[in-house]
Amino acid sequence: MDERTSRAGGGTLVDEVMEAVRRRITSRTLAPGEKLPSIRRFAETMRVSKSTVVEAFERLVASGVIRSRPGSGFYVAGHTLPLALKEIGPRLDREIDPLWVSRQSLEASPAMLIPGCGWLPADWMPQAGLRRALRTLSRADDAVLADYDSPRGNLDLRRLLARRMADHHIEAGADQIILTESGTQAIDLLCRFLLEPGDTVLVDDPCYFNFHALLRAHRAKVVGVPYTPAGPDVALFAEALAEHAPRLYITNSALHNPTGATLSPVTAHRILKLAEQHGLTIIEDDIFVDFEHDPAPRLAAFDGLERVIHIGSFSKSLSAAVRCGYIAARSDWIEQLVDLKIAASFGSGRLSAELVLSTLRDGSYRRHMQDLRERLSRAMSQTSERLKAIGIVPWIDPGAGIFLWCRLPEGLDAATIAREALSDGIILAPGNVFSASQGAGGFLRFNVAQSADPRIFAMLEKSLSTSA
Repeated sequence: MDERTSRAGGGTLVDEVMEAVRRRITSRTLAPGEKLPSIRRFAETMRVSKSTVVEAFERLVASGVIRSRPGSGFYVAGHTLPLALKEIGPRLDREIDPLWVSRQSLEASPAMLIPGCGWLPADWMPQAGLRRALRTLSRADDAVLADYDSPRGNLDLRRLLARRMADHHIEAGADQIILTESGTQAIDLLCRFLLEPGDTVLVDDPCYFNFHALLRAHRAKVVGVPYTPAGPDVALFAEALAEHAPRLYITNSALHNPTGATLSPVTAHRILKLAEQHGLTIIEDDIFVDFEHDPAPRLAAFDGLERVIHIGSFSKSLSAAVRCGYIAARSDWIEQLVDLKIAASFGSGRLSAELVLSTLRDGSYRRHMQDLRERLSRAMSQTSERLKAIGIVPWIDPGAGIFLWCRLPEGLDAATIAREALSDGIILAPGNVFSASQGAGGFLRFNVAQSADPRIFAMLEKSLSTSA
């Protein structure tokens, strides 16, 4: 049989080689104008004959994907194909990879249930306060409604944020704060600032799944460190530093996503000591700051913003529609981030910043958060009890927040259950979308604010009984 035309899966080896080249170009492992590996080397890598590679390359030349230079070899054509994040790194089932979980939740119809999403229901948000702030904003000066803002962002809001951070013993003046469109944009901006393609970044295992997607987009190598109820495993964190020499560590130090755990003071001190020894920079994502009953330690408070960068936003507590986040960092880094922000997005979201400022100044936001914390506590207890009743056990009992990280009965696969749930109009978040090591296949993350509907538990109970 000719190896160029026979393939057990239905395609040909020529097709396989062509797809491998396209994937490298799409993921930008091969850049425009870059020379492809030699035909001999590509044949050895793909374990096919040189004639198969020659035919594949010739077809790619004919379609304009690569160019032939006689006597020199084959080169990527001079245009860049669109970046496809799903092509970078391990190929995951699109129903359960991090980007697909986000898309399913964001594009869900009103009839769908979304216990796997990461935000509160719209009717849990302070809508009366937002409407009041919008009415006030409608009477603002013309410049507020139509002009660019300073690239640092609204000064009054930065001053207010500095006071809020001081409540958590983080010393940062308004000049050490820059506003962003969101917490996600804050991390993206910092990755542009701190990373080069190929740099290693430590993350918690498990961690917020969009960290994986963002780091993949920046061509970073991601290394996971197991997370414990008190923070990252310090011994394994030290081993990862010694073995991989990472440039960066990204974490939630308070109300960890997805586990709901909080960082202990002892672990915080040890992590910072290791970071100093190894020249490690830390991004501390504090997006759930207002959900705490009792404040947990902040790495930025112990460190004084020397090597820790503190970020946050108001998407979870105020409004996901109002895009406003922030970065707090040492002053010399802020100056460089301002230039980078101008290059990447030019200005700040002036209307969003004014809206956030107006709402935070209103005493109704404080009352809203008090009521919300109590409501979440009740939802946490109720969701935990209902899950335990069908054999799904929380990893810990979080002191606050919106997430329960839960272990399935032995031998059950969360991805399989998530696929079954989709057919019932329920979006779940299986554990491996949060895990760099893919070691959380027996876990699901539940958003307790989105888990009140009895259909969720009926579906889970049915799935567990048929899978047992």
